[in-house]
Amino acid sequence: IIIFQPEIRSILEHIGRKQLLGRHKVLTLDEREKLVYEVMTAVDYLRKSRIGALIVLEKDIKLTEIIDSGVMINSEISPQLLVNIFVPNTPLHDGAVVIRANRITAAACILPLASDQDIAKELGTRHRAALGISKESDSVAIVVSEETGKISLARNGVLLVDIKEETLKQILIKDFAEKYNTKQNKVKKITQKIKSKK
Repeated sequence: IIIFQPEIRSILEHIGRKQLLGRHKVLTLDEREKLVYEVMTAVDYLRKSRIGALIVLEKDIKLTEIIDSGVMINSEISPQLLVNIFVPNTPLHDGAVVIRANRITAAACILPLASDQDIAKELGTRHRAALGISKESDSVAIVVSEETGKISLARNGVLLVDIKEETLKQILIKDFAEKYNTKQNKVKKITQKIKSKK
């Protein structure tokens, strides 16, 4: 079991991806756009203030074990709350915040770390954790460096270091807002076809 642990995990994740697809609360386009706006507003403040942060946005694969490792919050998302969580020397500033749908579900969560060979030595634990969770799930992880204020993004097992805010915004819109909008447009087209046949 120990020898084949990565393979077993991969199989279970594949099964989980199929089973959990579509189970999440379906957000409206407005809710998804608001999610991106709230996260970007918080990231902008954190960057300018050089407050270190690690924000994970859950997608189709549930992060229940990760959430259980932290402190439950279950609050409506707001930039003020996100920033406040990461203020240094406060009880919840270490670890990651997990956002499920449009709610801050938990803080101070412990993430799996990517191995040393997967990441540059100058990058810290937050970056390793972001890459680690992106390798084990389909979630998106955002890192703000407290040393430099630079923004990094981990998704699909790839870490993008020192990206611009506009780039991050476009990726989040593509991953969250546009995905839903495309589905809605497909539904509308199918509905229109059915009506025209009648």
